[in-house]
Amino acid sequence: MRARNRQQGLSIIGFLIVLAVVGFFAYVAMLVIPAYTEYFGVVKAMKGVAEESGVANMPIEQIRGKLGFGMHLQYVGDNTVPPNAIKLNTQGGARILQVTYDKQIPLLYNVSLLLHFEHAENLGGPNTGY
Repeated sequence: MRARNRQQGLSIIGFLIVLAVVGFFAYVAMLVIPAYTEYFGVVKAMKGVAEESGVANMPIEQIRGKLGFGMHLQYVGDNTVPPNAIKLNTQGGARILQVTYDKQIPLLYNVSLLLHFEHAENLGGPNTGY
């Protein structure tokens, strides 16, 4: 007896379903990647401020100005990090620069993605050795 040849492969409907799933994830990636690129710019600007000498004794307004300038150099939008998202804390004599912000990205109709970003840099202080 002869065995029947069965076709194997992907039907056109299966291909369209796979294409739709891959397309959706590509669309989400195109929306999310720029937000993470901005976040890495914020982190780089924070590291630049932390490496400056004498920044541990500066008031928060001056640190915000330096951080804002650094973020402009990294192509971070003006409305990405609001001024109240930049905080200066003291822990054990060390000053910690902390930035915490949320980014809402519209996805489809009334569905949005909410990304939460947070980073802290040690600015040094009298007891830290910096």
